[in-house]
Amino acid sequence: MAAVKDMWKAGGGIEMLPSEDTVDLAKRHLVQPWPTAGEIGAETRSLIGSGDGIYITDGDGKRLIDGPAGMWCVNVGHRREELARVMYDQAMQLSYNTPWYTMNEPSAVLAERIAGHAPGDLSHVFFTTGGSSAVESALRFMQFYNNVRGRTEKKLILSRGGAYHGSTYLSASLNGRPRDRDWMDGADELIVKLSSPDPFRRLAGMSVAAFCDRLVAEFAETVKRIGADRIGAFVGEPVQASGGVIVPPEGYLRRIRKICRDNDILFIADEVVTAFGRLGHVFASGDVFGIDPDIITFAKGVTSGYFPLGGMIVSERLLEDLRRSNHPTAMYAHGLTYTSHPVGCAVALANLDLLENGVLAHAREVTPYFQAQLKTLEELPLVGEVRGVGLMACVECVADRDSKDPLELDRNVGQRIDAHCHDLGLLVRPLINMCVMSPPLTITREQIDDMVGILREGISRTMDDLRKEGVWRG
Repeated sequence: MAAVKDMWKAGGGIEMLPSEDTVDLAKRHLVQPWPTAGEIGAETRSLIGSGDGIYITDGDGKRLIDGPAGMWCVNVGHRREELARVMYDQAMQLSYNTPWYTMNEPSAVLAERIAGHAPGDLSHVFFTTGGSSAVESALRFMQFYNNVRGRTEKKLILSRGGAYHGSTYLSASLNGRPRDRDWMDGADELIVKLSSPDPFRRLAGMSVAAFCDRLVAEFAETVKRIGADRIGAFVGEPVQASGGVIVPPEGYLRRIRKICRDNDILFIADEVVTAFGRLGHVFASGDVFGIDPDIITFAKGVTSGYFPLGGMIVSERLLEDLRRSNHPTAMYAHGLTYTSHPVGCAVALANLDLLENGVLAHAREVTPYFQAQLKTLEELPLVGEVRGVGLMACVECVADRDSKDPLELDRNVGQRIDAHCHDLGLLVRPLINMCVMSPPLTITREQIDDMVGILREGISRTMDDLRKEGVWRG
């Protein structure tokens, strides 16, 4: 490995190693996220070498459409020189300051810009390093808020099936996706789980409106049964992203918001995925769903993935309650070394400029075409439903459309489709029996046609495979 180290030094960290050397290093030293026990510390994944616009290039030099935009995050596309230059310029001016007893200009300016886009009276921003830490910060704020107000029993958190809120201890405790919690501990004594707002999985013969009524009734009954004096917050994604792009029924979020307000339960909208353009607006809560949460968490698209940054924006009302309390010296003893990082905040400001100056408008303009073209995939017998909103969508595959059973016969059907699509020039995010698509917001109609065409062929090849293996007859 001496030759590899010498090459890396000679390249200044820019020139890529031969792909086989990178794979070897990763297999011997790198622990990947979400590994299985049988492969932990000895696993390799697809090597990505470069990116440009909506495209990435893998370790073999193959050019691919970046279907998931990294991890829902490369919203303005790869290789934006404007962001790279701001990153360099800010690092040369101020690379870091401790947030414990100093502050920097980019974070103050960014907080003001973000507050200007937020709904209701959300006006103050606490910056973190990503989505998990943003949700964790919001939950710890809820606990602090109720402790200061003398409501030490008001700490339970309502979450839902299908939810994904992060990987830190409290945020991960909220997760409701299959397999996320099978082998991991959590703060189960603090969490109350509700049903997923997934209309596709509603009872046979039930209308979407009746399904919505049922969800709202379950929420209200849960609050009554447990007691509002014990429930501190409801945490929900406006669209359940990693749960399969679950778009709730019309009016559901507004009705849940009212129950929370009537019972003094904090409504925390987890917009880690939906904020900063994914649905065509900086925040989806107000502009798309007509709600004004008490707290919004965000990350990912705030820097388009160019720098790790996240945060929460908090209602002025909540902060005023704290300032008027009988405990003026009570401390919100929570912070991160990289809170309000000057480089990250500077990049986010430049990213917000790009969004405001055309990218958001473009996303709104191409969204109907994106959704309509993907919807044509429902012609394929393996596809049970295509659903989505904005520039995020999910193609869910089922063994049988009538029963809507997932493909128990092949839990890795999404990975099969991804493998075929990779060969054809598209990176897909496979989730068991689902394929999630959330490309950079800069995608054009022609590129949407390319993406959907490749995905159609990848699904068709997978159907052929399953038929040949005799495990599916669709």
